[in-house]
Amino acid sequence: MNALLTALADPARWRLVTLLAERPRPVGVLARLAEARQPQTTKHLQTLERAGIVASQRSGRRRIYALRSGPLRDLAAEFDRLADTAERAAGPRATYGRYGTSLRAERLAAQEPGWADDRSFHFHRSLPGRPEIVWRHLTEPSLLARWWAPDDLRVCELVFEAREGGRILHEYRDAEDVDGSDPIAGRAEGTVDDVRPGEHLAYRLSPLLPEGGPAFTAHVGLDLRPTDTDTGTGTDLDVRYRITDSTVGSADFIAGIEIGFGQSLDKLAAALAADTRGTADGDSADSIDTRSEK
Repeated sequence: MNALLTALADPARWRLVTLLAERPRPVGVLARLAEARQPQTTKHLQTLERAGIVASQRSGRRRIYALRSGPLRDLAAEFDRLADTAERAAGPRATYGRYGTSLRAERLAAQEPGWADDRSFHFHRSLPGRPEIVWRHLTEPSLLARWWAPDDLRVCELVFEAREGGRILHEYRDAEDVDGSDPIAGRAEGTVDDVRPGEHLAYRLSPLLPEGGPAFTAHVGLDLRPTDTDTGTGTDLDVRYRITDSTVGSADFIAGIEIGFGQSLDKLAAALAADTRGTADGDSADSIDTRSEK
């Protein structure tokens, strides 16, 4: 495949391929139609033949070249597969598009400080596991780090002091930046406001702009309620997310709240489901620095 792409990437060779798609032709005719010297045309044809794109045979004193359609159809099928993968429903490409639409709208709206103040979001999830199990995933850093980032990010450092006045530090990287060689993707700092174990958790969290100042303040309240399910007791989780202190530079962050926090909650549901199937509760990646500091 690499040899095929390399051979087709040269404009002169691509011109020869288009000419041979019409009909087989000798070298001299191809050189004239391509407005090139015959020695150069011969070299290009030899490259295409080595890549399997053309075939040749001698006819008297001439060498006739013909296009082989099979490799081109294989290449077209591979391009179709790549396009289908990129455009699959609800896939990363679709999420990228949704974020881009939201980003453009928020950047237009972000004309002055306070532009997004009091905007709110509401999230609801029906989760497997009793409220006390869900509570652990909301407050214990080793469990919180498993889900508290969108699909394309991973938590790399986390401090969550689950007490009133407790400190929060949330740092994350690209999910594929496993060795930490790229700059961090984001950092947020905050404070825990209210703690009622198994029932209610409230905190303030401010994502930091690239220059270090807060982009806005998120006031997040999480309420847990036990529910009866076919498999036992589950938990209804309601999250209310309200914005204050929004800066002009906060548009990029605010554009991703609905998508990103929703993905995080989906990961929380998946983590709880895995635990109910017997996954060891409390496992965390060695690369994550998590500290509760209770």
